This record gives sequence, C-alpha cells and structure tokens, in this order.
Amino acid sequence: MMLQNIFTDNNITWMDGKGTDSDIVLLSRIRLARNFKDLPFPNRASTEQLADARSRLLSVLDKISATTKTNYICLDMDKLTDLQKRVLVEKHLISGNFTKHSDSRSLIVNADSDISIMVNEDDHLRIQCMKSGLDLSDPMMTAFDTDNCIEEEYDIAFDDNMGYLTACPTNLGTGLRASVLLHLPGLAATNQIAKIINISPQLGLAVRGFYGSNAPGNLFQIANQLSLGFNEKELTENLSRAVQEIVSHEREARRALLAYAEDKVCDQAWRALGILKYARSLSERELLSLVSNVRIGIDEKIITSIDVDVFNKLIIAGRTNYLTNLQEKENMSQREIDKKRADIAREIISDSSSDKEVIS
Repeated sequence: MMLQNIFTDNNITWMDGKGTDSDIVLLSRIRLARNFKDLPFPNRASTEQLADARSRLLSVLDKISATTKTNYICLDMDKLTDLQKRVLVEKHLISGNFTKHSDSRSLIVNADSDISIMVNEDDHLRIQCMKSGLDLSDPMMTAFDTDNCIEEEYDIAFDDNMGYLTACPTNLGTGLRASVLLHLPGLAATNQIAKIINISPQLGLAVRGFYGSNAPGNLFQIANQLSLGFNEKELTENLSRAVQEIVSHEREARRALLAYAEDKVCDQAWRALGILKYARSLSERELLSLVSNVRIGIDEKIITSIDVDVFNKLIIAGRTNYLTNLQEKENMSQREIDKKRADIAREIISDSSSDKEVIS
C-alpha cells in the first residue's frame, strides 16, 4: 500500500456490502485495549516511556504480519499534517483524541485498513479489526492473534480480579469494545429508533448516531457498554443477539413501508439518485441523506443499475476533510467543498452504473 493511498482511496473493503446481513449491518468491529505492565498509561508517561511503548510494538510487527498474513505501514503522527489526521478520523482509523498529541504516537495499519493499531492513545495499544456484515468472531480472532504476538514478548498489565488494566475504567476486564454499524432507514421512517435507544442500556449496550446525534444517513452504531465481569464470548454474543433482533425489526419495517408506501419509497430512491447524478453542489448532510435513500433502493431491488459499493465510496468521498485533502488546498471555502462533493458524487455514480452513463 502506498502511503498516499490511505488518504485518497475512497474504496473501503470493510464496508463492501458483503457478509451476513450486509444490507443492514455495514460493519462489525472489535477493539482491544492493552497496556505494558511496567510503563505508565500514556497520559502520565514521559516522552522516553512513550517511545519505549512504540518501540516494543514495532519490534513484534514482523511477527504480527506473519500471523495475520498481511503487511503493515507505520504512520507517525508527528509527520502528518493536521488535515491528514482528520482524514484518518473520518475513515475511523484513529480517534479524535489521538490527534491531540503527536510525540511517539503512531498508527499501524494494513493495506485493506481492516486491521490497525493506535500506539499511545489513551492506552499503549488499541488493536482494531473490522469486517463487513455481521461477523464479530472473525475480527475478534484476528485481534486476539495480534494480541498474542505481543503478549508472547512483553508483559501486559493484568490483574487477577479486574482483568486487563486500562486507562478508561469502562474498558477494565476484557479491554474489549465490540460494535456494529447499522443502516436503519426503515426503523427511522417508522419512528422506532427511540425505542431501541431507550432499551439498549438495559442490555448493557449503547446506541448512537454514527455521524452525530441526529444520525444523518440513518447510520447507527451499537456497542457494548460494559467489559468488567464478562468474558469476550459473552459480550460479543450479547451484542450479536441484539443486532439480530434489530435486523429483524428493520426488515419488518422495510416490508411495511413497501406494502403501504411503495410509491413514496421508490420516489425517494429515484429522486435521490437523480440528484446525485446531476447536482452541482451538495452539503455533507444532504449527501448522506441521499445516499441512504439510494442504498435502500438498491437493497430492495428498486434500483438495479447501480453497484452496492457506491454506498461506502460516497460515504468516504463525501467527507469534508477527505475532499479538502484530495484538492491539496486546506483553505477551501464551503462553497468550493460543496461543489467538489457534488463533482465526486457524479463521478462515482457514473462509474458504478451498469450502463456507464456519462454524466458531465
């Protein structure tokens, strides 16, 4: 993977529309928090100790590469521009918190961007593995394989009673955070999202909009809230059961919409596709709303001339920092950004259309 590709590529393999229930479950993610036993947490560590933590991870990177059967690149945060860091946040490869400090902070990431490690975020190591569709077992196995490579060489902070010791108390125990990304236009249209959000804490889960409180694009993330007192299997099985239930309700909501408001659903899907094909200016929120309507049109076989991967390409390509970095012009006005967003949307729609209609 060339370094520049990670900032310019809009094709994300872990949101490629493949896998179990991938028409609704876009992404399954496992994240493990780990700390070296003899080093303070990053927020209390010296520059030398932070550098030591990074050196330890890099010393086992070849072993991790052989185990996971993939190659990695190392991105040092102090060598990236602020704009490049924000692009990585938009691609969900690093957290916003990770951009606040640069010294001895690095992102280790593979070519497909589905395996990554943040070094010296809140914890010394944040191992993240992702997979398209509903599949928490495969990324969890990869995360554990990566973790085992590290623990075979170094002592990790662990307590017999509390489990893995982490900077944030909510990660104590397994150090595991499992989450899934869901596209729920049916439940949103039938005003059932609030019920899911309200009941989720009783199940030890949290539901939030993926791009903010109003969930533009009808994208929602659901994750485990607890880690202490449970094992990894219990946490992931609990989340999987809840997600399967939500998927079932989303399918029922979509069937109801098509049974009682088919004309409206079809009209929204085709209108959205038409706007994406010909618009000359699009805001980020408007793009996400349009893409959501097109995606349900594709999923329900209303639109058959567009490939499903247009969805994830547009989600990435429409982000403000991605667009700005692509233009290599940090001081773009909002008008210029919205115009470029529309330009790229037209290009992606044209490339994804089976009839390859040329849209200028």
